[in-house]
Amino acid sequence: MTTANPAAPLRGRRIGILMESDYVEEEIAYYQRRFAEEGAEVVLLSRLWGQDALTFTGHEQQAPITVRGDLEALTYQELTGYAALIVPGGMVADRLRYSQTPTATAPAVALMRRAFRIRHMVKAFSCHGLWLLSTATELVRDRPVACHNNLVGDIRNMGAHYVDQDLVTDDDLITSRTVDHCHLLARAVIARLTDPARPARTTPAKRGRATGRRTGA
Repeated sequence: MTTANPAAPLRGRRIGILMESDYVEEEIAYYQRRFAEEGAEVVLLSRLWGQDALTFTGHEQQAPITVRGDLEALTYQELTGYAALIVPGGMVADRLRYSQTPTATAPAVALMRRAFRIRHMVKAFSCHGLWLLSTATELVRDRPVACHNNLVGDIRNMGAHYVDQDLVTDDDLITSRTVDHCHLLARAVIARLTDPARPARTTPAKRGRATGRRTGA
């Protein structure tokens, strides 16, 4: 949990970031710092498998990060207290969509299904983050999204409309191309939370280039 700035515009708002191993260290650090600057409380969430906390390692430097927020323990009422949920890049989404039983719904996917019922909550996906919704395609079907170049085929198979932009905002859904665009995603989340009446969709942006990270992040 990151301490909020009590004098900033997002004071009293809570932003959840889903976590697993092989996260991109710079991306998570940026979100923690940037949202706290605006006064938000930042909470890291993951599947804790019955533990009080789990420590995950980053992809590039194997940096450790400890997560104490259990996404399986969140009630719907508690979930409505979040202003935004962010699914970062790296391999976080791929790890969180795992289920011991192949036909069962992974807890993180079930969480996102509940989250999409909460219209005031911003749902943001960075880079490969949309992998998490591969078994919940109804959540993004017919909606415009950005994603990493490697996921374009997946996104189209999910029924979403791929947009070749670094950032796409569609009402409560914000998506970005790569982790190198995390500053754009964070800015869009902050703008949406501080000015919910702003236009529901972004205008076309200059095309970016996907990075060559080994994870595709």
